[in-house]
Amino acid sequence: MRPASPVRDSPKADREPAARPVPDVLAAVDLGSNSFHMVVARYSHGQLVIIDRLREMVRLAAGVAENGRIDKEAAARALACLQRFGQRLRDMRADSVRVVGTNALRLAHRKQAFLERAREALGHPIEIISGMEEARLIYAGVAHTMPSEPGRRLVVDIGGGSTEMIIGEGPAPLDLESLQMGCVSLSERFFRDGKISAKRMAGARLAARLELEPVQAAFRRRGWDRSAGSSGTVRAIGEAIRELDPQALLITPAGLERAIAYVIAAGHVRELKLVALTEDRRPVFPGGIAILAEIFAGLNLKEMRIADGAMREGLLYDMVGRYTDEDARDRTVRGMQQRYHVDFTQAERVEVTALNFLEQTRETWKLQGDPVADRVLQWAARLHEIGLDVSHSGYHRHGAYLLENADMPGFSREEQRLLARMVGGHRRKLALEGLDELVPPWDRNAVYLIIILRLAVLLHRGHSSVALSPIVLSAASRSLELHFPARWLKDHPLTSADLQQEVDYLRAAGFRLRVFSRAR
Repeated sequence: MRPASPVRDSPKADREPAARPVPDVLAAVDLGSNSFHMVVARYSHGQLVIIDRLREMVRLAAGVAENGRIDKEAAARALACLQRFGQRLRDMRADSVRVVGTNALRLAHRKQAFLERAREALGHPIEIISGMEEARLIYAGVAHTMPSEPGRRLVVDIGGGSTEMIIGEGPAPLDLESLQMGCVSLSERFFRDGKISAKRMAGARLAARLELEPVQAAFRRRGWDRSAGSSGTVRAIGEAIRELDPQALLITPAGLERAIAYVIAAGHVRELKLVALTEDRRPVFPGGIAILAEIFAGLNLKEMRIADGAMREGLLYDMVGRYTDEDARDRTVRGMQQRYHVDFTQAERVEVTALNFLEQTRETWKLQGDPVADRVLQWAARLHEIGLDVSHSGYHRHGAYLLENADMPGFSREEQRLLARMVGGHRRKLALEGLDELVPPWDRNAVYLIIILRLAVLLHRGHSSVALSPIVLSAASRSLELHFPARWLKDHPLTSADLQQEVDYLRAAGFRLRVFSRAR
């Protein structure tokens, strides 16, 4: 086994991730339910300058069947698009790339094979984000690309499978909602054959109204000073309204009703002849305008501007934040620690020991060069006791449930799932079930981080404020050795007993743990 350095306490500042320079070229890819978007930007003098955009209408939501499976045609369209995006990313030599999937991929079942093929086509892994995280990123994109104005702003984004509504002030979102209705899903439900009638439009609007009803009162109570719509559907509606009435500079209730009358009079999507409505936009336009009309009615909106920014721009600014001091995930973790009354001092002790153990095993377990390992171990150490706020009995399982199901701004679903598996596995029996459901490489490597966390928690089980003596952890593929100072184990009989129990737990999971006291 490779010799390792012992665990020692270190100042908190030394454990925070070192600031890294923001890469010169960043790219964000948004795998929406209707369209796939890619935006590439250069970071120069503290500013993002867009240097390329790509958009393709894929209509992935239309290819997700009622059983949740992605049909072959939709998968083929998506993969072909991602191959083209991947070529552009390679040509432009983007230094940092984030790819996120939204509602269609959230709803799809048995999607792992598709995600693997998509990763291969694009050359980058895909994060599936929650509706609330999508809303947060949308607001970030709008807030960073619209003029700064006092007061609150309402942002509406109608996607292919979901609609996000956010009230924020300045750069900060205050209320976020993600509704299960989108221009693709509503158009598929009421206008699948392309025919449009007053009756069908009334049905679509009623469906949108029912979806909006549970949240509209809370939004109206919060209030806002101005509203903005983002992404392609709202933009297409705004351009169609202006084409029908060149004097209409904003989206208004009157403009919406005029556009709806035009759509109904057309009778079929192929008869929608407005220049604003491209061939791939026409089939989903009726559903989109039904949703926006009901949002105007339900929230009593008088007018709406069209924003330049959307989720992909929000992704870019979020990426910049991860290289500076604005990582939303750290803010989320601090917020959860406060909400669930975490013992911050105890969490810090566990974090110090866990990160030192990681440093000692990093090379053997092939975790070097992966900053995600450090970050996720930090977060898990800080949150491993949140389940105590529910019940002491089985608190690790309660914590895992909270982490997998809570709205955690900044985190992708895969990151939440990884954190949940770590916290759920940090004590008692080491269950490996469910680890194979994680995305690579965490389907293989998560167990190593769980073992590190388990040992760190065990050594601090007594919540003692006395610093640990130097401890050496060395590792091979499926075995570990812990070397303690002479007499340490005799002086800590409860910890020694816990370690013997841990030997049995790890043996049942296929790992060998040996514990030694060093000679004087």
